[in-house]
Amino acid sequence: MAHRINKEECIACGACQSVCPVSCISEVEDSKREIDEDICIDCGACASVCPVSCISQI
Repeated sequence: MAHRINKEECIACGACQSVCPVSCISEVEDSKREIDEDICIDCGACASVCPVSCISQI
């Protein structure tokens, strides 16, 4: 399984992107972030640092 970012709740802080060990998080429209589900290793590092809890498992 992978993780997904709810873009409506994302505040574009970038905390998740800086902790991803496989660099599967990229910046998209409005500086929000998106997870490449094919690369995500489901470690949960991103979800643990998200200040608004907008990252969840698929």
